[in-house]
Amino acid sequence: MKVTRGLPTSRPASCPVLTIGNFDGQHLGHRALVQAVVSCAQQVNGFPMVLSFSPHPVEVLRPGSVHKFLSDDDEKRAFFDRLGVGELVILPFTKELASLGPEDFVGQVLRDGLGIRKLFVGENFVFGKGRSGGVKDLIELGDKADFSVEPIAPVIVGEEVVSSTRIRKCLTVGDVVQGAQCLGRPYMLEGIVIPGEKRGKQFGWPTANLRLPGHRVLPADGVYATQTVCKGECLDSIAYIGTRPTFSEGERLLEVHMFDKAIQLYGEHIAVFFIERVRGDMVFANVQDLVNQMDHDGLRAKGILRNYLGQPRIPAVQERSV
Repeated sequence: MKVTRGLPTSRPASCPVLTIGNFDGQHLGHRALVQAVVSCAQQVNGFPMVLSFSPHPVEVLRPGSVHKFLSDDDEKRAFFDRLGVGELVILPFTKELASLGPEDFVGQVLRDGLGIRKLFVGENFVFGKGRSGGVKDLIELGDKADFSVEPIAPVIVGEEVVSSTRIRKCLTVGDVVQGAQCLGRPYMLEGIVIPGEKRGKQFGWPTANLRLPGHRVLPADGVYATQTVCKGECLDSIAYIGTRPTFSEGERLLEVHMFDKAIQLYGEHIAVFFIERVRGDMVFANVQDLVNQMDHDGLRAKGILRNYLGQPRIPAVQERSV
């Protein structure tokens, strides 16, 4: 897949079929949209494209606001490439771009800049200055600009529309199961293993510790049944997110224990997939109470993962260079 920053200097040889969005999380709704683009391009001998923006519009329109993401740029590119997108165009989102009205955006970006012939968007898509344009406007403007518009119905899971906002809410209360149902896969955090205080090892529960990315949506503090990809293997594991309040609160970390396997991971890149929450964070009166609870949590997590084995295993993620 080709990645172009800014509008392309040359157009694809065949008719471009496009969708637009930020695609944070690449959930089931995003998947349906991108699949519609790729399928249409195959049928009309066209070229499947995605138009996205960087930075996220909220960072420009509401400077200083805190916006947490469900994925990073590498995950997005892998998602589009896996589904068969031919080119990802990343347009710098500036105040100038945000000031374009619907007609100017269609003319300057979609018609003159990309030369599209077909556009797929969600039924609630809005665009242009102040989000003033809707799908009806887009259809009318597209007709004048010689491209057609195909609205795609939202994906429903559990009688509710799948959206990035819904997934964020699920994760921040610890409901990683519903989050995974909307994403189409378990939520994942990754990073480089750092040295810890080695308390877990003293208690018989050695952990690989990750600093939590400040820009990402984080599951609620607590203990989770997880699967961890490291050194090319996908291992059953149990993870804790929190500040370890029993030992006086410290830095919020992700601590992961791999079941039935002792491996040295300092400096290694690992990816942790959240399968189900075991419990919320707790403060214990003494170390023995904590160890007893850890043993109980471990048994419960193993039971969750044993049942999870009936589903497709998580594919190994590509290790990144450090």
